[in-house]
Amino acid sequence: MHVGIDARLVYHTRAGIGEYTLRLTQALAAAYPQDQFCLLQDWRQSNGLVRADNVTVSPSRVPSHHRLEQLFLPWVVRQLNCDVFHSPDFIPPLHRRGNSVITIHDLAFLIYPQFVTKDAARYYGQIDRAVRSADHIIAVSNSTKNDLVRMLGVPEDRITVIHEAADPRMRPMPRDEALQRVQALYSVPDDFILFVSTIEPRKNIGALLRAYRRLRDDYKLTPALVLAGSRGWLSDDVYDLVTQLDLADCTHFLGRVESHDLPYLYNAARVLVHPAFYEGFGLTPLEAMACGTPVIVSNVSSLPEVVGDAALLIDPAQDEEITVALWRVLTDEALHASMRAKGLQRAASFSWERAAHQTMAVYRRVAGD
Repeated sequence: MHVGIDARLVYHTRAGIGEYTLRLTQALAAAYPQDQFCLLQDWRQSNGLVRADNVTVSPSRVPSHHRLEQLFLPWVVRQLNCDVFHSPDFIPPLHRRGNSVITIHDLAFLIYPQFVTKDAARYYGQIDRAVRSADHIIAVSNSTKNDLVRMLGVPEDRITVIHEAADPRMRPMPRDEALQRVQALYSVPDDFILFVSTIEPRKNIGALLRAYRRLRDDYKLTPALVLAGSRGWLSDDVYDLVTQLDLADCTHFLGRVESHDLPYLYNAARVLVHPAFYEGFGLTPLEAMACGTPVIVSNVSSLPEVVGDAALLIDPAQDEEITVALWRVLTDEALHASMRAKGLQRAASFSWERAAHQTMAVYRRVAGD
């Protein structure tokens, strides 16, 4: 089978969908050496994203503007002459004859439209047309599948749920070793709470900052707060709030952290907090659990589905719940050890190899093979 995969987004970001695209392609190439995979890459991407004998690269100059994209993308995909074309960023080449698969990670832009810019809203506005034109849809969680059925009326039999997994590099290591590496790179304190994700409204960082202020004032616990992630849209309020709450001296913004440094960051942290209003999957908590780091997450969308009983769940609208959960993990060594063990076990139940097999089954069904 010859499979085309749209990897153009990786040029703009390695996080999120870009990481999903790379990990899935690597797993597919390893599991199916007899099949051929062609990555449609942005022409400015100088290197091949996945190194394998059965993976080729097709440089693309397709414009990113959504209208021009749909004018040129179908023609480009036709040149690939593939049996199935997979769009991990949910935008299939419209008017293409042939078999198309899309992955939908979340519908946050429909559920929380106030959290996206006008440009983003126009781009994501293609979702209705995308779900109608694709031959099959992969959802990364049952939560996202349910949203697709409920909000867009997609028949259940056109959706297959395939969970993501943590990068195999996410593993436990001695904390002293991890902390030494992280401090050499970022000069963070010895003791810190961690947040990892794009700085944007959906991640609910304001609630985390308010909860952290209360932790210091009312509970007299003073670990630092470290936030790792690129600055996203509508993020100015977060930085303003740090100043308003007088947290500048104990709050550290690292910016984007390279994927090979993330395992050290997770292992060095006392706890990861992910209080997002909504997630299609929640890869960051899974990565932290794979490193043995206790996790606090919101009790909404896909997050309970991912963490199972291995994390503390909080209401993202209740700052005090975040504070109490932090206090519990930071002061109860038995709870900390139990969460570490449960997290490692839970993370091990997800794998890219399984995701590759399930995805190939979708490709073959769509191609009629």
